[in-house]
Amino acid sequence: MPRLRVGVVFGGRSGEHEVSLASAASVIAALEELGHAVVPLGIARSGRWVVGGDPLRALAADARVALPSGDADGAVKKALADRAEAVDTASGQSLVRTEPAGSLPPELRQGLDVVVIMLHGPYGEDGTIQGLFELADVPYVGASVLASAVGMDKVTMRAVFQAHGLPMAEYVVVHRHEWRSARARVAARVAQTLGFPCFVKPANLGSSVGISKVRDAAALPAAVDLAARHDRKIVVERAVRGREIEVSVLGNDEPAASLPCEITYESEWYDYSTKYLEGQARVTVPAPVSPEITRQVRELAIAAFRAIDCSGMARVDFFLEGDRLLINEINTIPGFTSTSGYAKMWEATGLRYTELIDRLIALALERHRDKSRAS
Repeated sequence: MPRLRVGVVFGGRSGEHEVSLASAASVIAALEELGHAVVPLGIARSGRWVVGGDPLRALAADARVALPSGDADGAVKKALADRAEAVDTASGQSLVRTEPAGSLPPELRQGLDVVVIMLHGPYGEDGTIQGLFELADVPYVGASVLASAVGMDKVTMRAVFQAHGLPMAEYVVVHRHEWRSARARVAARVAQTLGFPCFVKPANLGSSVGISKVRDAAALPAAVDLAARHDRKIVVERAVRGREIEVSVLGNDEPAASLPCEITYESEWYDYSTKYLEGQARVTVPAPVSPEITRQVRELAIAAFRAIDCSGMARVDFFLEGDRLLINEINTIPGFTSTSGYAKMWEATGLRYTELIDRLIALALERHRDKSRAS
């Protein structure tokens, strides 16, 4: 691939700000290894652009007190530390500046060939920034506006999966206004439809933020109150007693699925601290499952990818309950350090990290060309 001018967007307003920084650090290092010219584009928690100089280091310094100690392989710490070592301390840190949240900074207007979006959660994974790049006619890696929005919203995602006949755990949708006006009626519906234990989730957050495991009816009100602080739509889902299996998907019109992995942990469920505190979770690639389960999980991952009309990349998460696979969710911008599950699964399937990034850029340019022909 010829040398490109590649923008990398990171940070953002969501609760997954720090995870985004680690993903971006790994991606930037790989892009530079591939010989591309990288234009870093930070977004502060306030929504303001952070550009010029080394925005990644500037945002990492601001977030340092809040950074988790690392994920299972220490990737959060390692990626940021490696990036700090790679950049000369006199490289123009003082040139970092901020731009208003509603503006297009000059770095975005000056001939970017493609943008890699390394934002997780709301305002990054939900179609909002994808819409900005559509308006600016800039190719970007990953799902379109529609697929991003559907993949982010757990209520809409489940409705689409249901329409496509994909297997999921039983669930109930609760709206915040309904909960506030008829708590007893909602609680009775949850108890009658799902029973306990169950999980209560905000519809539009990731990394298990705002999620609670509810063991009995008495614990339900506090869990729904917590989720309602994060979102107006809430998903209550039957607690599945099963294994956690994940699969990476890559492609546009002809997506391919990687070998699956299994996530194991000692904690009661896969909450935020289990995901991101060092040593709490283990990723086994390939997953120790039968060839038939491997075949099924790869086929279902591609079916889920196609159901939301996804493109570029996604990670599809499953529960294996006995010998039955249930789709938990699809993540259109999964964690993307070199030790994250998405990359590790492709490495086990035969695609190295730099090759994976090269392929994603090629897919972004391919989709942009295809859309340009159509219009």
